[in-house]
Amino acid sequence: MPPSKIISPEDPALGELCAQLAELARESDMTGKWPAAQLDLCGQYGIYEWFIEPEWGGQGWDQESIVLGYLALSSACLTTTFILTQRTSACRQIANSANEELKERLLPELALGKTFATVGISHLTTSRRHLTKPVLRAERVAGGFVLEGFSPWVTGAAHAQHVAVGATLIIDNQPTEEQLLVALPTDLPCVNIPEPAQLIGLNASQTGPLQLDRVFVEDPWILAGPVENVMRRGAGAGTGGYQTSTLALGLARSAIDFLEQEALQRVELDAPLDALRNEFEQLRNLLLGLVRGETDCHGDELRQLSNSLALRSAQAALATAKGTGYLQGHPAGRWCSEALFFLVWSCPQPVVTANLCELAGIS
Repeated sequence: MPPSKIISPEDPALGELCAQLAELARESDMTGKWPAAQLDLCGQYGIYEWFIEPEWGGQGWDQESIVLGYLALSSACLTTTFILTQRTSACRQIANSANEELKERLLPELALGKTFATVGISHLTTSRRHLTKPVLRAERVAGGFVLEGFSPWVTGAAHAQHVAVGATLIIDNQPTEEQLLVALPTDLPCVNIPEPAQLIGLNASQTGPLQLDRVFVEDPWILAGPVENVMRRGAGAGTGGYQTSTLALGLARSAIDFLEQEALQRVELDAPLDALRNEFEQLRNLLLGLVRGETDCHGDELRQLSNSLALRSAQAALATAKGTGYLQGHPAGRWCSEALFFLVWSCPQPVVTANLCELAGIS
C-alpha cells in the first residue's frame, strides 16, 4: 500500500518520511551515490506537489508551510533536501515564465515526480558575472539561440531531463548586459555532463559542471529574456534568500537532537544544550517572521546567524560523540562536513565577511 501524501507540515506522514530519510542518509554519505531511493520516497509522499500550483497538479503550499517542511526534511537528510531545493528552483523558474506552453509541457510531470529538473544559474549572480568573457554565452540565430560555455555548479545534471540554465547574450562576439533563461533538454546534441566534483560534504548531490559546446536551443524552450538582470524578474526568481538559512537550521536541529539524547545520561551537557536549543528557537522564530514579513531582519543577517549555529551545533555534537563521532559513518562527522557547505554555497559577501569576523573573534 503506497504511503499517504503529505498535505501539511503537521501531517504525521512527514515524520514517517523523515525517519526513513534519516536511516538512508548514512549510506549516501558513505558511498557518494545519487540518493535515488530517498528521492523516490519523496515522490511517493507527494513532496514534489508542495511547490507546484494546483492547476499543474500540485498542492501549492504557502511559503511558511514550505519552510516548515524544509526544516523537517533537512534535519533528516540534508543531501536529499538540498537536491529538492535545486529541483524546486527549476520548477519556480518554469512557473514564473510567460511561456505557457512550456508550463503545460513540464510542470504536471514534475509535480508527479516523473521527471527531474535542476538549475544552472549561480554564475549569473556570483563574481563570475563580472568576467570579461562570460562563462556561458548565448548567440541569437534563426529559430533560437546557440549556447556555448559551461555552468559551473549544477546539482544532479546527469539525472535531469531539463536544466533551467542562464546565459549572457553575445552580439558580434561581444557580451551585452542582457541574459536569458532556457529550460535546456539534457538530451540535446553537444550537451556534455562531466563527472561531478568531489565535495567535502553533500557529495551524493553530484554537483558539478554542465558543458555546452555550441548547443542549439529552439525558441520554445526559452523561459525568460534576453533582458537585463534576468534573475530579478518574477517573484522568488533569484537565488539564495532564506531557503539556504532554512537548511542550515535544519542541520543544526539534527545536531541539537543528538545532544538532547546524550544529555539524558550526561548532566554536563545540560548548559550547552539549553544555550543551543534556545538559540535555535530564536532563529526559527526569526525565520518564520521573515517569511511572514513581520520582522525587519535582513536575510543576510539570518544567513550569518544560521551558518554560525550550524557550525557550532555540529561541532558540539562531534565533541559529545568523542572519538566515535570521528569515525566515518557517524552522523556527527557528517554534520560537521555538511556545516562547511553553508560557508560557500550561495553565500553573499556580507555574510562571508561576518562569518570571517566571527571566526577571527572580531566583534
